[in-house]
Amino acid sequence: MKAFGAGNLTKDPELKTTSGGISVCTFTVAENVRRGKEKKAEYTDCVAWRELGENVAKYMSKGKKVFVIGDLQTRSYETKNGEKRYVTEVICEKVDFLSPMGEKKDAEAGREPQDFEPLDDSEMPF
Repeated sequence: MKAFGAGNLTKDPELKTTSGGISVCTFTVAENVRRGKEKKAEYTDCVAWRELGENVAKYMSKGKKVFVIGDLQTRSYETKNGEKRYVTEVICEKVDFLSPMGEKKDAEAGREPQDFEPLDDSEMPF
């Protein structure tokens, strides 16, 4: 089943690498939805692989808005206590960054990137 939606990241994305060297990024998107007269937050777990996942991890952070398109997948696993758990997540085909992009570490800290060179106002054409 296809899934798509827009929302804000609930926390910074987590980037990991499989034993085969493939990048995988996990993140959760919160979206406000209406249930009758009531507004409620819905949370969707998302997974982005390879370059897409690397870009999400590099440019997105908690609170940033994204639009996600992908396939809805349900999988199960067994806990250490032997309990069976189910997880439903979106396997992302596309993630559009709706918030301004930037190196998240510099942007979050309020610092300018290391290669930043301020412009001389006298060189501005207006």
